[in-house]
Amino acid sequence: MTDTTEDMAGEAGAGPAIVLVEPQLGENIGAAARAMANFGLTDLRLVNPRDGWPNVQAERSASRADHVIAATRVFDSVEAAVADLSFVFATTARQRDIAKPVVGPKRALATARARAEVGQTVGFLFGRERWGLNNEEVALADEILTLPVMPEFASLNIAQAVLVIAYEWRTGGGEADAALPFAAPPEEPAPKSDLVGLFGHLEGALDRVNYFRPPEKRQRMVNNIRALLQRARLSAREVKTLRGIVAALEVGPISPAELAALKAARLGRHLPKAKPGAADDTE
Repeated sequence: MTDTTEDMAGEAGAGPAIVLVEPQLGENIGAAARAMANFGLTDLRLVNPRDGWPNVQAERSASRADHVIAATRVFDSVEAAVADLSFVFATTARQRDIAKPVVGPKRALATARARAEVGQTVGFLFGRERWGLNNEEVALADEILTLPVMPEFASLNIAQAVLVIAYEWRTGGGEADAALPFAAPPEEPAPKSDLVGLFGHLEGALDRVNYFRPPEKRQRMVNNIRALLQRARLSAREVKTLRGIVAALEVGPISPAELAALKAARLGRHLPKAKPGAADDTE
């Protein structure tokens, strides 16, 4: 089914539109939809997909980006696909003999976001898997977008290129990271008393193996070790881990039998003691 310009009014998805021109493989369409969903884009438009639409392979490759696939629209021409857009970028890895500004992804997405914030609609054109966009299609765009790839290996898979654009949109088109979905749990630095205990434990262990040589340099070496550990801003848990490492090194090599005996002894110390006078349940 093909949309008309009238059908498109008010249907733009969140963020810029992604327009795939004559995509050949359903797998690439699905992977592009997945990349869009990863970073919050939903407006996917196809121009004359080779294998028609809907496409089972695209649905399978989308990996639960069902909302993007369900909202995908198909057009008979690039002109129809971009008719409602205010500003269009043509993506290409090849230099074109067309007098248009050439920008990288960060600048392009900064422009896209600035235009979106004032109510303008923006889209990105992506060409065919084998040879990209033709010059007539590039001519429909306002600017050319190219990625800082290695010149000797400049070709990207369509889904990879879409992923770069979607990521830059999500991060605001700038250097700062967007709000991340999770973060490391916060840990307060260990109190100085914990650090002093670690210093003493480690330095005592090093003394026993005659690490500080020559003796007159001991204090300087101690100061360097303490400065190193201080810079790490260790948490209480990390201090405990390091002290466990030092303790294990102090014990030295241990055989499997000795390790089993040690574990058994530790387990025995934690077993509940029988109450005096408790009855024996066995006969």
